[in-house]
Amino acid sequence: MVNSSVPRSSRASADRGFVLIILLMAVTVLTIWLTVAVPVWQTQAAREKEEELIFRGLQYVEAIRCFQMKNPGRFPSSLKDLEEDRFLRKPYTDPMSGDGDWNVILNPGSPAGGVPRIMVAAANELSAIRNPAILGVVSSSPARSIRLYEKQDRYNQWLFYYGHDPAKQPEIIYYGREENEEEPEAEGEQEGGGE
Repeated sequence: MVNSSVPRSSRASADRGFVLIILLMAVTVLTIWLTVAVPVWQTQAAREKEEELIFRGLQYVEAIRCFQMKNPGRFPSSLKDLEEDRFLRKPYTDPMSGDGDWNVILNPGSPAGGVPRIMVAAANELSAIRNPAILGVVSSSPARSIRLYEKQDRYNQWLFYYGHDPAKQPEIIYYGREENEEEPEAEGEQEGGGE
């Protein structure tokens, strides 16, 4: 038997002290790793939501195109028309807005020989509009996007509508606003900011 000058109980407490130090170092390393990893995960999740926004927006464009082919000269007067007539398998929600509600793009009629025009209105305002002709959808979220889509950096500027020519940006009229009234910025954003 080996006779040691250090009592057995103090060796056990020293071992416990080393385990505690190693555990604290592991927690510190994990915390540092998470502070680096979480923003990367958030950015990746936002990019995936942007891809989903594009997919869903283009699903509405295709559904409206099919509606137009079946009903020449007519456009749906509500998004429900697309589902009821089976042009959409299911109603898609806006992945960027908190409530999931889209703004709709309407045909206000274009001026003779001028720039194409569209009207943007909230879907719940359609009942107040006489004979709405829905051309497409646009997100209701004014937040800045990570990527540019057709040279636009805000989700409510990413237009998905039938007949859209990316080379010719339309004049946008917002239903219920004065013509010189600006589109609101997302809360908490500063001008010139963004990611």
